[in-house]
Amino acid sequence: MEETPEGLDTLAMNQKGYRRGSYQSSTSDEDMVEITGASLDFSMADDDPPLDREMGGFSSYNGGGMNGTSKMMDFLEEPLPGVGTYEDFNTIDWVREKSRDRDRHREITSRSKESTWALIHSVSDAFSGWLLMLLIGLLAGSLAGLIDISAHWMTDLKEGVCLAGFWFNHEHCCWKSNITFTDRDKCPEWKSWSQLMIGHGEGAFAYILNYFMYVIWALLFSLLAVLLVKGFAPYACGSGIPEIKTILSGFIIRGYLGKWTLIIKTITLVLAVSSGLSLGKEGPLVHVACCCGNILCHLFTKYRKNEAKRREVLSAAAAAGVSVAFGAPIGGVLFSLEEVSYYFPLKTLWRSFFAALVAAFTLRSINPFGNSRLVLFYVEFHMPWHLLELIPFILLGIFGGLWGAFFIRSNIAWCRRRKTTKLGKYPVLEVFVVTAITAILAFPNEYTRMSTSELISELFNDCGILDSSKLCEYVNDFNSTKGDDLPDRAAGQGVYTAMWQLALALIMKVFITIFTFGMKVPSGLFIPSMAVGAIAGRLLGVGMEQLAFYHHDWVIFSGWCSQGADCITPGLYAMVGAAACLGGVTRMTVSLVVIMFELTGGLEYIVPLMAAAMTSKWVADAIGREGIYDAHIRLNGYPFLEAKEEFSHKTLAMDVMRPRRNDPPLTVITQDSMTVEDVEAIINETTYSGYPVVVSRESQRLVGFVLRRDLIISIENARKKQDGIVSTSIIYFTDHSPPLPPSSPSMLKLRSILDLSPFTVTDQTPMEIVVDIFRKLGLRQCLVTHNGYLPKDFSS
Repeated sequence: MEETPEGLDTLAMNQKGYRRGSYQSSTSDEDMVEITGASLDFSMADDDPPLDREMGGFSSYNGGGMNGTSKMMDFLEEPLPGVGTYEDFNTIDWVREKSRDRDRHREITSRSKESTWALIHSVSDAFSGWLLMLLIGLLAGSLAGLIDISAHWMTDLKEGVCLAGFWFNHEHCCWKSNITFTDRDKCPEWKSWSQLMIGHGEGAFAYILNYFMYVIWALLFSLLAVLLVKGFAPYACGSGIPEIKTILSGFIIRGYLGKWTLIIKTITLVLAVSSGLSLGKEGPLVHVACCCGNILCHLFTKYRKNEAKRREVLSAAAAAGVSVAFGAPIGGVLFSLEEVSYYFPLKTLWRSFFAALVAAFTLRSINPFGNSRLVLFYVEFHMPWHLLELIPFILLGIFGGLWGAFFIRSNIAWCRRRKTTKLGKYPVLEVFVVTAITAILAFPNEYTRMSTSELISELFNDCGILDSSKLCEYVNDFNSTKGDDLPDRAAGQGVYTAMWQLALALIMKVFITIFTFGMKVPSGLFIPSMAVGAIAGRLLGVGMEQLAFYHHDWVIFSGWCSQGADCITPGLYAMVGAAACLGGVTRMTVSLVVIMFELTGGLEYIVPLMAAAMTSKWVADAIGREGIYDAHIRLNGYPFLEAKEEFSHKTLAMDVMRPRRNDPPLTVITQDSMTVEDVEAIINETTYSGYPVVVSRESQRLVGFVLRRDLIISIENARKKQDGIVSTSIIYFTDHSPPLPPSSPSMLKLRSILDLSPFTVTDQTPMEIVVDIFRKLGLRQCLVTHNGYLPKDFSS
């Protein structure tokens, strides 16, 4: 019995709609990156370089041919181009790929002792992996720097322009101005659109004009992004992490990591972030880095020709992507290990670390924010936290878990509605409407008008003497100031105003992100999730600060928070809240804590972060087991066996194998009695990925397994290049040709494409063991036997 991995995935994950076979290209809107049922887009199938070599289709098999002498043809002693490769939307055979790599390595090692040139080739082969990691780190870091600089400039362009040079953003424009620190945002070189058009920036008309220009620029950026995605690279939309998880598990999506996807994703990511939509660039940066890794793999034969080795490189590239997204090399490696990678050997861990290091160093050299930091919201806290503060930290964890579960359910429901209704047919209109609503609601509130990264930076900030933000407008009593630390103070009018604005910003972010994530523009989820948590954390932090100031004699404060002391750090609460909400949405734990630790540079705050992250995960898991990426994998119908899921069904292999009872008999090929015409008929009438080879139909004793793709390519090549191969030619898979009359046509030997050691299990094997085998060995198929034979009688 043949059990394909697609069948197993359907069983284990209840995924319907995934099918094998040939698909037609489509350019309609609803087909962009939708892989449920038959709604698939292969317009990027010619993207070069793809994940696999594209082979021509073999859909017609004629029965004509020249009669020849009775000599056998064994032209497959040398491998044919295309044999051993995979079709689009199929799963790779991990066992075969690793076996190939071991054979290649043995051959290089044995030849290295024969000559100096062979020794040099052996050394270069061993070094190629490290060189590839260096190139990936350099390219990913450079692209991240370009994206950061461009997005910062275009975000400020919505509000005004720099007269000293239109290419300067607001901050860089004001660097050379001779103005006081408190007026640093009002330099004469920077002009708002109302100042440029009507000469002044005050009054109702100037406000309306600035409002209008803000909305127009936002719509222009978002429409340009969605039109570029729709027209040139449909795979450039979304986060990319669900698809990368699926690709790293062994699935093939041609063009998803190609050059056009890289170019368009880089451009449209800048446009989408600059438009002010509730999305981030961190998730898409992982996709960008993996595109870099896949393209650079084609420079090295070892990685170009081996799909398993290439996926090791993509795991390292994902680490480099997170490294430049957060300025967290170690967190990037742990993210790749914890969240996206399916196969992560120790060698890949070292190379991932090296790639993440090079990428972070490259981004640091570019210095995109001008502050010698890798991210805009880097922050340092100096005050210690108290044990009693774990209570509000855990409350933030509960909020993060509830928000994560609510967001996942709401977003998946909206995305499912988009896929099953006419809404999905109009991606440009959807982006236009969501952008218009976001921009109209965002402009009146200064905390939603600014970019989300700047908002997080503002919320993380620990107020100092020179801070002019509303969040730092406290009633100052400088007589009680000790050194550089400011004591807890009574909130001023600015703080109360900021609290109301942040509360409104929180409501907007919570709901608008649901409709934004999943649109046909590049959209990351890390930054919006962190913004929701940071707002909630800052609100709670200011509340705790004022509670401690006015009620420092309460029992909970009396032991550690005396009057005039600096006890509560609201910025720390914002950081803990950001980690809690991000953990609730993605279900990250270890990598999340390390990323946040690298953002702050303080070991002192690891315990609050751990408490919030674990609480968030427990609460979210109690409501729903899946993170946002796993939920989107299931929604899109990707064949993905989740390694962390337990198989709960109490069934045996015979209960789920194909064919089942009352189905037509299993399609098999005999080892030495079927003609070319017979095999071609089987290929045309079925869509299986491969066929068991048996001694005879009567005995059903298993000999091996042959892949459909290899059969098609081999027979087609034999017809074109070998004389005497006709429809009546016998195909045999044995070492020696079977005895035939002298007048019979030439025989075709295909033993070299036969897998003589296919994985088999008995029909009484529990399914949890079968699923474990598929997960840990990465099998494409597994044959079910009964006493060493393929079962013939289903009633037994």
